[in-house]
Amino acid sequence: MDFALLLVLAVALSGVIYLLDVVWLRPKRRERVERADANTQEGLDPATREKLLKEPWLVDYSRSFFPVLLVVLVVRSFIVEPFQIPSGSMRPTLEVGDFILVNKFAYGLRLPVVNTRFLEVDDPERGDVMVFRFPEEPSVNFIKRVVGLPGDQIRYEGKQLYINGEPVPKELMEESATQQPLFEERLGDVEHYIYNNPRDPGPQMREVEVPEGHYFTMGDNRDHSNDSRYWGFVPEDNIVGRAFAVWMHWDGGLPSFTDVRRIE
Repeated sequence: MDFALLLVLAVALSGVIYLLDVVWLRPKRRERVERADANTQEGLDPATREKLLKEPWLVDYSRSFFPVLLVVLVVRSFIVEPFQIPSGSMRPTLEVGDFILVNKFAYGLRLPVVNTRFLEVDDPERGDVMVFRFPEEPSVNFIKRVVGLPGDQIRYEGKQLYINGEPVPKELMEESATQQPLFEERLGDVEHYIYNNPRDPGPQMREVEVPEGHYFTMGDNRDHSNDSRYWGFVPEDNIVGRAFAVWMHWDGGLPSFTDVRRIE
């Protein structure tokens, strides 16, 4: 189900009904009251007048919901949109059940549903946590970290990420017998944590070049992430926005607001 499409249709339908009432139906109701007034010696009583002027239920609902739906559409399409994290592919940065906020204008304003950019603002940078439409199934949203920019040479070998022939710096922060080793990785100016188990051979990837208008993304949970290593590059047209904050966590019990934070 495409919620953006449903929202656009709801705004359009309620707006058309509301406009139709303002332009045509409401004047017709007033004319009917005026004729009835003229044909009645003492004029219409208040109850009859109110009944004749009363809006049909469909018009009443459209008038009430149209401005609310329009505000939701504008905010969700051009300012900020909430998402819930469904998997552990971005651990430890994002946990399953985190509710995040996505900046919709960071990478330019896009038309809802068709996702065509009509105003350029900025392009994704290496290290950004980006939400995008999954290239193989555009109705599904993915969230990964931007690793490769257009023109970059990317290689992943022996648990080490290489960009343009240079190994991406990472430092072991924590290791235990029961959990995955925790590393701090530096992508450009962005320092963030990743899970990466050197004892597990995992996927290897020969060097590839990121095409123009595309991006290479990876999950921070490197051994448990379905990302560009498996299905390729993210086209610019699939970009939704940049994730910038966690505002709530919900794992099926009571919602928690104790871990509100910026996404680095």
